[in-house]
Amino acid sequence: MLPQTARASEYHRGMDSVRIDKWLWAARFFKTRALASKACDIGRILSSGIRAKPARDVHAGDMLQIENEGGLFQVEVLKLSEMRGPAAIAQNLYRETEASREARLKLAAERKAMQQYAPLPEHRPSKRDRRRIIQFRGRA
Repeated sequence: MLPQTARASEYHRGMDSVRIDKWLWAARFFKTRALASKACDIGRILSSGIRAKPARDVHAGDMLQIENEGGLFQVEVLKLSEMRGPAAIAQNLYRETEASREARLKLAAERKAMQQYAPLPEHRPSKRDRRRIIQFRGRA
């Protein structure tokens, strides 16, 4: 039996396409394959500008637009993998475009700047506070 690293490198060589949900999971854009599949279903994944279904094949050289909780990523697929590995290896599967990286950093800086104008509450709402919030929202 080959060591794990030898099998993994051998595994990558023979592939010419992979399901997009498996690749998104292996590249660590989503924690589970089910989440990757759901993101495809609701239209958060675009492959070359076209909405991608979970079973769509992804090839090396494809351009993907991925929207997840981390932001909006525009990446070029460099390598294929169906197996989830360490984050350092997963980052070698794709290359993020410079425009995408700058946009995400700008958005993060804006979010951080907005925190000073809308600070977090000092403590959790009490039972009385929760009742007032519910009443204010008109649910009771």
